[in-house]
Amino acid sequence: MPITQQWELRAEFARRLSHLYGKEVPAYTTLLEVSQAVNDTVLSDLGAGAERLGSIARVTAERHGAIRVGTPQEMAQVARVFAAMGMYPVGFYDLREAAASSVPVVSTAFRPTDPDELARNPFRVFTSMLVPSDRRFFSADLQQRLESFLAKRRLFTTELLVLADRATEYRGLNSGDAEMFLTLATAAFKLSTEAVDRAWYRELEQVSSVAADIGGVTSTHINHLTPRVLDIDDLYARMERRRIDMIETIQGPPRWAGPDLLLRQTSFRALAEPRVFREPDGSVEKGSLRVRFGEVEARGIAATVRGREVYDRLTVEVEQAVREAAATAPVSAEVRNEIAAELWNQQVPATEQGLALHDLAYFTYRVDTDKQRNGTVPGRSLQDLIDQGWVRPEPIVYEDFLPRSAAGIFQSNLTSDGHKDTTQSTTDIDAAWMEGVLGRPLHDPYTLYDGIRRASLDHVANQLEICGPIEEPAPIATQGVK
Repeated sequence: MPITQQWELRAEFARRLSHLYGKEVPAYTTLLEVSQAVNDTVLSDLGAGAERLGSIARVTAERHGAIRVGTPQEMAQVARVFAAMGMYPVGFYDLREAAASSVPVVSTAFRPTDPDELARNPFRVFTSMLVPSDRRFFSADLQQRLESFLAKRRLFTTELLVLADRATEYRGLNSGDAEMFLTLATAAFKLSTEAVDRAWYRELEQVSSVAADIGGVTSTHINHLTPRVLDIDDLYARMERRRIDMIETIQGPPRWAGPDLLLRQTSFRALAEPRVFREPDGSVEKGSLRVRFGEVEARGIAATVRGREVYDRLTVEVEQAVREAAATAPVSAEVRNEIAAELWNQQVPATEQGLALHDLAYFTYRVDTDKQRNGTVPGRSLQDLIDQGWVRPEPIVYEDFLPRSAAGIFQSNLTSDGHKDTTQSTTDIDAAWMEGVLGRPLHDPYTLYDGIRRASLDHVANQLEICGPIEEPAPIATQGVK
């Protein structure tokens, strides 16, 4: 019987989720339409240059989802479901620290890790888990009641988990099992029509809207599903012209003179969705909740550890400059971008070659077959190979997330800031703890990007018959790299 491969499960799951979310949140369909129109325009204007960071087929199909769970057991089960589709946990994000308001979750992202698998379908899901033991948000009494509530629910059926484990073991499923797996997996993220306990939901909402969205209901759902766009500034403007209520800013790096780096994100605001509530007297009433929104993203080149240090430092400098400017006049989103762009243009190389030679971004390298040797022998220095025209850098797409941006999107769609008592002690959670919860390796994104770059350089060395490994750029200071 034909086997449905893991990447095919992944692609079909992404397609079905997109269809489901479009039915549940009609404005998402508008977002897809505008994204497609923007991408068509960029492709028409730039031609092949529009596909510098991925083929238009990949960009058009690309989505990232976001879900939220409540317990380590639920997180471990999510890992099993996504492993069936060749999606593995990458990165650790502590949004408790990244957010100024109350966002009591820690997160990871499930995605393909192999470049060929990413090229087939790069679907990724940002998955957040509640931390009820953190006293900055939850009292001991509320923690006990919340954990008791969460322990009684079951997000994934036994049949789904069995099929997921089978797909992981055999790297795919037969057609009948594949259809059942996809049906059950999609249904697990469908918005429930079950009545919400209004009093319990409101109690959690006083702590955090995110906590209520996770622990105030008996199921999980898609929080947002994000298309990729090639010009996020154009998309933002087009959505506003359609009178779609957008959040104030585009999160992440500014629009500047150089190549796109890392990740830029924005969203339309969470919409009021009809829900049914159970009142304290047992009666059932109609109402609404605002928890789901429409996010969109533009992906750039992956930054190295050194590049990320520069990004984080510039983020602090931008915030300081904006505060200083706001002391004399209101700062619009456009002025904020101008302030950020000026700092970036002053301090960051504005070419791919500059980013590569300063070791600020990740690239693969391709031998220039038009280069004539003329008896010369290429050296081992990457800088010489680039300067002398032996190789050309090809950007590696950033496949991951920025915690400040994720927290910023969450915050912009909260119904309230909630409550965060900074005098209380925190619960220490790190990547090692998350790996234990998942019961499988938690990949470090930098290690993955380093591996792709190193494999490329080894291939170049073999093609050019260079003895020994190619020498990468030496470490440099991160202050004022230009």
